Amino acid sequence: MQGGGGGARAGLGARPRCWGPPWARGLQDLSGDGGVRKEELRPGTGQPAPPAATVAVKYSGYLEHADEPFCTNCTTKLPRLMKLGEDITLRGLEIGLLTMKKGEIARFVFTPLYAYGQQGCPPLIPPNATVLFEVEMLDFLDSADSDAFFALTAEQQDTFPLQKVLKVADTEREFGNYLYRKQCFEGAKERYKRAYSILGRSPSSVAEQCQIDASKLLVLLNLSVTYLKLEHPDRALMYGEKALEIDHRNTKALFRCGQACLCMTEYKKARDFLVRAQQIEPFNNDINNELKKLASCYKDYMEKEKEMCCRMLASLNSSHA
Repeated sequence: MQGGGGGARAGLGARPRCWGPPWARGLQDLSGDGGVRKEELRPGTGQPAPPAATVAVKYSGYLEHADEPFCTNCTTKLPRLMKLGEDITLRGLEIGLLTMKKGEIARFVFTPLYAYGQQGCPPLIPPNATVLFEVEMLDFLDSADSDAFFALTAEQQDTFPLQKVLKVADTEREFGNYLYRKQCFEGAKERYKRAYSILGRSPSSVAEQCQIDASKLLVLLNLSVTYLKLEHPDRALMYGEKALEIDHRNTKALFRCGQACLCMTEYKKARDFLVRAQQIEPFNNDINNELKKLASCYKDYMEKEKEMCCRMLASLNSSHA
């Protein structure tokens, strides 16, 4: 997605320095009283964010006649997730975000009633300030079902329909994926484990078992690679092997297990996993490169072992001389 700094994005129109009438009247009135007005700078795709969504947005807020924003999160590569109805403090911004689609960039003008009120927010925001926000909707997740599910007791969760449980697990995995991309591996791990924790129910048919296994497999692969990033190869191997119990020919699981064993200097096990993966995907560059890395590590290991043995023999010979 397009990032950007504090100013207007290239090719999307210059940001005005004054947003009073008549300029603001030409914008879409979202609140009905002129308090929240919107100018779409780049259209998005799909449906607008639902009321209980968790959103990832980039934003910059400006006062009139100011060149630099008084607040912005555009300097971060991936902003933190915020839940609508809980984490958004500006009433106008909440209203604006509910009209935005994924990938959309928009400009909003908020009157004091929908922004910082009569008092403002000293020292940055003066009293009765009308503010302008430029916002990019990077992504959002509809987390309503997930939030409702985890608010239930364990007994109530057991009565939840399987399809809804699978949807909740998928939402949690998507949260984990977002945090993983942000390199927040601890947070990602917790989301993946949360997803895995609700997939242990007993199926009522073979078809349900297949659905549960398919969802589990994705989460297990995510957990395996995340534990590798956290430098816990033993845990990575454990989750990789659990994935192989579901699909013994899954190349990603074999690859992760091989990587984990290599990290633990278990070279024979690493080779076994990687060769199995290579037999399934002989032209996979990642697998072939990992086998080359394994060969190099094993060569270094053997040379060090040989050197150590030579030193031990030399020490024994000198003691008997």
